[in-house]
Amino acid sequence: MIKIALLLMMVELTMAGYHTAGQDPEVPANLKVPAGNKLVFQAFAKGVQIYRCTQDPADTNRFAWVFVAPDADLYAHADFSGPVGRHYAGPTWESTDGSKVVGIKLQQADSPDPGAIPWLLLRSASGSGSGVLGKVTFIQRVHTSGGKAPATIADKAHKGQEARVAYTAEYFFYREAR
Repeated sequence: MIKIALLLMMVELTMAGYHTAGQDPEVPANLKVPAGNKLVFQAFAKGVQIYRCTQDPADTNRFAWVFVAPDADLYAHADFSGPVGRHYAGPTWESTDGSKVVGIKLQQADSPDPGAIPWLLLRSASGSGSGVLGKVTFIQRVHTSGGKAPATIADKAHKGQEARVAYTAEYFFYREAR
């Protein structure tokens, strides 16, 4: 009996950082999806955020790490098992069923984790395919970890170099409710 109770406590602690499947995540007010949309798909991303060291054209002595694109696999489960798609430049999310959605950022909020990229609300710019992502209207990126621009100083020695910074996130996809 004690072993079962300990096992249940370990499962609860493990899942404390994850949101319950099928429910909208708790987000700041500016990241809430407008009424009339319902959650239709959730995926866990594991990959990299790609940055490039660029020179400021107005001040050739200044350099910065500029975001280029994400490159991540999407999974059905928080343990990163059950691949369901890819996330790449656009930003684009593509499901293994062939459907895809391209998003446009509407809002962002700082992640509760200061070392993580922001949480986002995106609107669909386009969608294709008859699968799960084809008719998506909004996307939320939450529960981020990592992915911020490199801590390495952006300078002339790094000009043109790319850095791939590991990140994880949870994505929620919404469709018009009917």
